[in-house]
Amino acid sequence: MIEAKKKFGQNFLKDTTVVSKIIQSMPQNERKLVEIGPGLGDLTQELLKVKALVAYEVDEDLCVYLRKKYATDIDEGKLTLVRTDVLKQFEKGSLCEEPYDLVANLPYYIATTIILEALEDPNCKSMTVMIQKEVAEKFAALPKTKEFTSLAILAQSIGTAAILFDVSPESFEPQPKVVSSILKINKQKEFVEGKFSGLFESDEQLQRFKKYLRCSFQSPRKTWLRNISSEFDKSYVEEIMYEQSLPITIRPHEISVLSHHLLFKTLRLNDARKRSNATTE
Repeated sequence: MIEAKKKFGQNFLKDTTVVSKIIQSMPQNERKLVEIGPGLGDLTQELLKVKALVAYEVDEDLCVYLRKKYATDIDEGKLTLVRTDVLKQFEKGSLCEEPYDLVANLPYYIATTIILEALEDPNCKSMTVMIQKEVAEKFAALPKTKEFTSLAILAQSIGTAAILFDVSPESFEPQPKVVSSILKINKQKEFVEGKFSGLFESDEQLQRFKKYLRCSFQSPRKTWLRNISSEFDKSYVEEIMYEQSLPITIRPHEISVLSHHLLFKTLRLNDARKRSNATTE
């Protein structure tokens, strides 16, 4: 019997009802399918009934188990099992050479990093992933809520993010100490020829926008003006806020996704960085 390993953040999904709901929630199309962390293969088994699958697993013991359990599927080419750290695979490039949908029960400790990597993977077109509810809320949050952070802005800059349903700890073995949620992200902004149409002209601009967000949210309880003034000229920022009818006291989580993009674009176009920071990029 294989036991879950804490170092890999393993919590095996055993609830067949939850598995069925995940299958019903995933996109119905002809794209490739990728799973991260198949574990004991309960979700994998149902995914294979829908279409061929590429699964990434870091645990060698689980890989041995899965190779035996799905020997026929592997031989027939229905399942491609890759033993590797998925973050290392992202460093090399995409998880799949073709457009794909990601469906997975992600390890809590690296779920946020995986989602952010998948958001920037041009071949990943959607995600239906189970993660800690608290993290899911940050990706799906609406402006003016305390959960609204740079994670929500990034996800909603590229597509739509929504929590489909919650999953209780009793659905896993061993039971986690937190409630999980199924988060679905559909990428609506196509990544074409190295560009996000409509929002980012290049990957370089996306990276600069991420830097802008880090600056904007560096102290969430402070005003956006105070945060952003560490990087940009305060008097000019105040002028922009006046032009866009934003109160001086507004905090970063109170600014909409679109307004954050307008502020970023205006600051960049006018090169309003402080002189001491002007040569940092």
